[in-house]
Amino acid sequence: MNAVVLSSLLPVVFLIAIGFIAARAGLLGVAGTKDLSNLAFLILTPALLFRTMSTVHVEQLDFMPVASYFIAVAIVFFGTLLVQGFNRRAAVLALAGTFSNTVMIGIPLAELAYGKEGLVILLTLVSIHALVLLTSATVVLELAVARESEHGARAPVKTVLMAARNAVLHPVPLPIIAGLIFAQTGLTIPALIDKPMGWLGAAFGPLALLLVGVTLAGKSVGEHWRTALGLALAKNVLMPALVLVSGWLLGVQGLHLLVMVVASSLPIGANVFLFSQRYEVAEGEVTAAVALSTLLALVTVSVAMLAVPR
Repeated sequence: MNAVVLSSLLPVVFLIAIGFIAARAGLLGVAGTKDLSNLAFLILTPALLFRTMSTVHVEQLDFMPVASYFIAVAIVFFGTLLVQGFNRRAAVLALAGTFSNTVMIGIPLAELAYGKEGLVILLTLVSIHALVLLTSATVVLELAVARESEHGARAPVKTVLMAARNAVLHPVPLPIIAGLIFAQTGLTIPALIDKPMGWLGAAFGPLALLLVGVTLAGKSVGEHWRTALGLALAKNVLMPALVLVSGWLLGVQGLHLLVMVVASSLPIGANVFLFSQRYEVAEGEVTAAVALSTLLALVTVSVAMLAVPR
């Protein structure tokens, strides 16, 4: 087992385990979990996303390696919607099959394994990873919510407009778009504001993973193991295979291709769990999938790092 992989993934496993133990010991209940989930989704996530996007200058990014990644994302995401149907559950499962934990695991992994050059390549992906995936998922989810309501059935045009409005005025896409616009002005966030925003953003990953463990303690994983295994295999195995093929077709080689394949083999990001809670759908399946995907990544990330020539 690759020591770099272990040092990046084991802290994630430990945080999920701590949340699981805390819930089983009665330290956190359902009401507390809901409040903490709202804290993460409505306060910590916007701070993290705005601060991340506030330094992204689009003209400086090399999008060819990222294109190979998102070709794979499109195949898995829309393939899931095609198989599962256009509804909230399908949208959340599609997000689970494509959204990597690129920040909490990917960044330290890339820095340890590939140094500054590899980190820059990964950060190019990170800069638009949330923007594309979370915004797309939000639009699909809002359309699905409207479609499932009586209003959506009666007024399709109004449904699309309402869903588009809700997708933009949302705690995920809004700070991403605002941060990206802010970055293009050439301004920087004042230190007085940047420091507390950094603290809030840093708190997101640990809290989200603790909540995965807490929710895991209250769910019967056994009844969801088939769906969880399917999601974990889609995310950890199918995604990197598709990225590898699309990268070859686009002429992406060397470290650029390696970083994209490794990033796609990372476990499911905790943001997906928060989406499932927010929209109250597939919580058990996603919770089990995040845990299983994290354990499976100990193998799949190691294989990805060895399989692609640097």
